[in-house]
Amino acid sequence: MANTFTQIHLQVVFATKFRNAQISSKWEHRLYEYLIGIFSHYDHRVLAINGMPDHIHILFGYRPDQALSELIQKVKASSTKWINAERLTPFPFAWQEGYGAFSYTKSDVPKVIQYIKNQKEHHQKKSFVEEYQKILTDLQIEFNPKYIFKELE
Repeated sequence: MANTFTQIHLQVVFATKFRNAQISSKWEHRLYEYLIGIFSHYDHRVLAINGMPDHIHILFGYRPDQALSELIQKVKASSTKWINAERLTPFPFAWQEGYGAFSYTKSDVPKVIQYIKNQKEHHQKKSFVEEYQKILTDLQIEFNPKYIFKELE
């Protein structure tokens, strides 16, 4: 749309189904490249991507003419199909339902990039649930702990 200018930085976080540790260090960088390709295909620019065996963080420049929920659905569906087609996991791979999306100002972007790059170090001290609840609390987002990414029961 002419005369429309935006600068929107979003961090999305989503987990593997039941937070199973399915993302292997042997192929996680291939997954990151694949995910970057999906975001690029839809004209969004990934600024940082990293994760753990059970979840992923992606900071990107968001183009608002595509609904965020549609973008994340496409990212998760396409990457699930790719992981399963490549037979990267011994069991069928799936992402958990839902995601977290958090907006940041341009001045926050370098800190968020560093935070995402240091995921492995963060998780030596905090679990994914502790980390996720801290993000929600720090950003003053109300939540019910019952609905934080489910574990297999």
